[in-house]
Amino acid sequence: MQRRNTLLFSLLFFLSLNLFAQKSWQKIVTVEDVCESYPKEMQRLLSQLDLETKGLEQTREAYQKGDLVNACKALLAYYKNNGKVGFLRKTQPVKGTKTVASADTILKDVFVVQNVKGKVVYGADGHRDWYYKGPNNDREWAWLSNRHSQVLEVFEAYFDTGNPKYAQYIDGFLRDFIIKSWPYPAAKGSESIWRGLEVAARAKAWSKVFYGLINSEYLSPATQLLMLSSLPDHAHYNRNFHGGNNWLTMEISALATVATNFSEFKSSNEWLDYSIATIAESMKGQVYPDGTQTELTSHYHNVALDNFVLFKEICDRANKPLPDFFNQTIENMYGYIAHAIRPDGFRILNNDGDRGSDRAIVLEAAQKFNKSDWAYIASNGKTGSKPTDGPSYFFPWAGQLISRSGYDAQAHWSFFDIGPWGSGHQHNDKLHLSVSAYGRDLLVDAGRFAYTGETADKFRPYAKGSEGHNLLLIDGHGQKPGPTHAKSPLGDSYFKLHKDFDYAANSMSDFIDLEGKAEHRRALFYVRGAFWVVVDQIITDKPRQIEALWHWHPSCNVVKDNTTVKTQNQPGNLAIVPVSSQKFDITFIKGQEKPTIQGWYSREYNLYEPNTMSKFSTTIQSNDTLVWLLLPSEKETPKVNAKILTQNETEMSLEVKMKGKTWQLTIPYADSRGARLK
Repeated sequence: MQRRNTLLFSLLFFLSLNLFAQKSWQKIVTVEDVCESYPKEMQRLLSQLDLETKGLEQTREAYQKGDLVNACKALLAYYKNNGKVGFLRKTQPVKGTKTVASADTILKDVFVVQNVKGKVVYGADGHRDWYYKGPNNDREWAWLSNRHSQVLEVFEAYFDTGNPKYAQYIDGFLRDFIIKSWPYPAAKGSESIWRGLEVAARAKAWSKVFYGLINSEYLSPATQLLMLSSLPDHAHYNRNFHGGNNWLTMEISALATVATNFSEFKSSNEWLDYSIATIAESMKGQVYPDGTQTELTSHYHNVALDNFVLFKEICDRANKPLPDFFNQTIENMYGYIAHAIRPDGFRILNNDGDRGSDRAIVLEAAQKFNKSDWAYIASNGKTGSKPTDGPSYFFPWAGQLISRSGYDAQAHWSFFDIGPWGSGHQHNDKLHLSVSAYGRDLLVDAGRFAYTGETADKFRPYAKGSEGHNLLLIDGHGQKPGPTHAKSPLGDSYFKLHKDFDYAANSMSDFIDLEGKAEHRRALFYVRGAFWVVVDQIITDKPRQIEALWHWHPSCNVVKDNTTVKTQNQPGNLAIVPVSSQKFDITFIKGQEKPTIQGWYSREYNLYEPNTMSKFSTTIQSNDTLVWLLLPSEKETPKVNAKILTQNETEMSLEVKMKGKTWQLTIPYADSRGARLK
């Protein structure tokens, strides 16, 4: 009987293809319209539902009779009235006329994607060009515009104002997109519409829109049915073609979103079970025991964490337990952010990251996990309780040293990278050092600029290369990529955290196209509350040209004072004082485009500006050691006297005199056990 009903139904809807002229897509708004114009898609939607689900009896009965229209009407009534997914359902706003300027810009099909504004073009068929790459011909622009974050912005504007034009735009926008996205290719892709991150983002955005506007007169029945028809394709893509690393967290959390928000699909249980198993296994390989995500990029650490947290929330709502380590890993990841945060509340700018603020994230996590010490760090001591450890922290799997003088807003802070290259979004920057003090960034990483398009064509090699970091170039050559993962944590010999000082050291010996052999060993010694000393030892089989690069934040006024390079800011300064005996040719480069890119800084994707890079150049004949004193000061740089006392093959001792005080440092080149301060 079931088979006969299915055959009858198929015959009826295929005959309908010849009986009616298909309407233009813009006019397809009712259930009758969509069933008349796209019967195959509506039949496919119904075939993917578990019609034995409680509440779908009328849908099943109409379907078995071959009544496509009433089956779809009953389906929409079910979603409207079943009361499920209550956390996404919203009371509709009172109709109003107020407007939101940014949303009005979107209504003109002008999208701002990663700080670049572009107006989407239309084709002859009246559809938007969903492959449009923006004014800079940037694939990233096309990709991100297909994630539908602009829909969520208009969605919020509708609920803020009650203005129907916002909900009506969403209705037309989604109908346009879904129809134009057909056919679903059911294959892994890299184009604008069917690529994993875009698919994942849409699944999450559409869930909010579908349930948020389920009781709105402005989200047409046709669009609701089109959304339901496309969501299984989104789930199928994320189930079968997901990536790894932070991509996996976004895609698998999207799969779980569809599985739980639309549990009526036949595959929902399998989707959710697969999601739990996959993301749990990925977490084991994607997050080190010290809480750092293996890409070792602060920005993507947060992306992965956000999606782990989202996944936990999904499973909590579905009463699906997760392994104990899942919750503990989330806590560890928050712990990393809390302990690495800058005094101004911003995160590390490293690898492919932006200079975003983590303060609100840490304060919320501190409350959630009852970590008053996290709150103390993030609030500069205004709330919470002072940590019993710190103020500096070392992450042995990531190989990252965070040095601080304290937790106040004016504290010294530095980031020293002696770990692996990372599993994604990497830069060739092992041994890089960033410094801030007195509320100001001083020595900086160049940033990420862009991944594709004109900006990337110009700046991407510089952003990823050693040239954009505070490192040594040997005979003009920067570093090669390194190991993607740490096989074990760095042991105690690589670092020391003492109440009065911090020490860390490591080396790099792989340089791009370098003739012969050379190794760069860098040791960092931070005297708490006073200064940093950087020791660069070069082991070489021949004479070398050495260039020490120091990149300054664009806000810094950088000057040369004899052999010292320093800032003249108000307030917050740093002086780089060469202590070793080499004769340096000191040059400043700012905003250079030819012969090579140099002296540029990007705090955020697609935003960039010139900054000063001070280059210390010298020639060495054989193995040699360069020693730098990095002296911070709130106002004018104080007078300082620094000299090398002794030096041998394994360590050196240094004396620093300043403001009537004398420090004697013993700095090993490679073994922390010998690090001492008098």
